[in-house]
Amino acid sequence: DVQLQASGGGLVQAGGSLRLSCAVSGITFDDYAMSWIRQAPGKEREVVSCTSKSDGTTYYADSVKDRFTIFTDNVKKTVYLQMNSLKPEDTAVYYCAADRVPKSGSTWDVSDAYDYWGQGTQVTVSS
Repeated sequence: DVQLQASGGGLVQAGGSLRLSCAVSGITFDDYAMSWIRQAPGKEREVVSCTSKSDGTTYYADSVKDRFTIFTDNVKKTVYLQMNSLKPEDTAVYYCAADRVPKSGSTWDVSDAYDYWGQGTQVTVSS
């Protein structure tokens, strides 16, 4: 079975930091693009970051650029999202997702394209 187990969410004050983790099993980790996708109440899903491991390219939404960093540990088969300078508008449920199709600049942020999703972890940023 494919499992994406996300963790690391919590409550933090504005300006603080959190690191999300997503442990992956049941797929060949190196063959998949990995992303973090968030959804806030009443808002559309947003792909905030993607790492296309086939070529090492990383992508970030403008809303998180220069604050969030995505990286992987290929031995642990884990993808991380380091979130710094958090803002109240970052409050959302964060999901990790995997897709077998390599990503490009025009496809990485299409949330419907991802094959597998984790269960989500809540991030709440207080003002």
